[in-house]
Amino acid sequence: MSALEEVYRKIESYRSEIIEMQRELTSRPALSPENGGSGEHDKAEYVKEQLLRLKPDLFSEIHAPDKRAAKGYRPNLVAAWNGSQAGKPVWVLSHLDIVPPGDLSLWAGDPYQMRVEGDTIIGRGVEDNQHGIVSSYFAVKAAVALNRALPRKVGLVLVADEEMGSKYGLEYLLRKKRELFTEHDLIIVPDAGNEEGTMIEVAEKSTLWLKFTITGAQCHASTPEKGRNSLSGAAHLIVELENLKKRFAVKNPIFSPQESTFEPTKIEANVPNVNTIPGKDVFYVDCRILPDYAVDEIIEEARLIGERVGKELNLEIEVAAVHRQDSAPPTPADSPVVSSLTRAIGQVTGQRARPMGIGGGTVAAFFRKAGLPAAVWSTHSPTAHQPNEYCSIRNLITDAKIMATVFLSS
Repeated sequence: MSALEEVYRKIESYRSEIIEMQRELTSRPALSPENGGSGEHDKAEYVKEQLLRLKPDLFSEIHAPDKRAAKGYRPNLVAAWNGSQAGKPVWVLSHLDIVPPGDLSLWAGDPYQMRVEGDTIIGRGVEDNQHGIVSSYFAVKAAVALNRALPRKVGLVLVADEEMGSKYGLEYLLRKKRELFTEHDLIIVPDAGNEEGTMIEVAEKSTLWLKFTITGAQCHASTPEKGRNSLSGAAHLIVELENLKKRFAVKNPIFSPQESTFEPTKIEANVPNVNTIPGKDVFYVDCRILPDYAVDEIIEEARLIGERVGKELNLEIEVAAVHRQDSAPPTPADSPVVSSLTRAIGQVTGQRARPMGIGGGTVAAFFRKAGLPAAVWSTHSPTAHQPNEYCSIRNLITDAKIMATVFLSS
């Protein structure tokens, strides 16, 4: 039996421990103050105890000051095992915090009391992001338990505040402890992927939310000539905004969908009764923009369209960017972290992984903006933030094997 096969068998033997760790993590809700919680302290303390049992060569707690949180800070943990340091260091970053369960009537049980149904683990946080915490932890544990010499430094990073923007998590960590990482390191973020485990996310679209406020003049619906109908103006404007798709029509096959998207979404309530012509309407457009375009280009084009429609219909139209996250430089598709993951996935599952781009944003953007190529990957159950969130025990074990393969490959 090869060394890796022994590690794989050891990981498989951890099935009951994997379930128990998921149970313990789920029972410790790690909610941000914005979501009615006190932070990640209970979960971080439990994870700290587990990490220290593996006797890391480096262990550090980085506290991000936050007066709203318990003890006045948000916890971030770093553990590393030095290995021979012959190969490039590899880091796995997972996040401790979760989102609230939402409407409890939609859950089949208590979100914080984990349930097991066959191969499925159910509970808030089990996929997002305890999947990453657990699979990376047991990959290290198997190597340590078998006394396998690591050919490279292996580090696990557990951060706070990912769900609410990472101000107290990775963003703070990179500001205070940037020296932990180099541009040669392999950085894996197991926080997205597909159900086959073949998607390695290397690029993200920019995210832009535009708010359009249309102001006219309210009047009785039987005398429309006395007013200026803002709802009619909003309808005209939504149609005209379709031109954004033509103006910014470049396609990039690494993404799915391949083009930038501009979708009207939320519309605010206007008048409460049918027989009044509204004088003010507000709606929003969600934009996911390929890295080929600057976000400011889209904002300017939207304003020009708004000016044109406003002039034609004698309406005031205001355009405001209420949220933007500019895309980070993509991780090269042939970078060492992508190549290492691709080989490991092929070795463990026989499947061919490929680099892809996504429409949303991930915490990996902070690494990329800091000049640190990172790959987002896991065998991902698409249940994050949903009622009855679940993940697969089989996927946890498979991902632990894949991570162990990366750790133990020179």
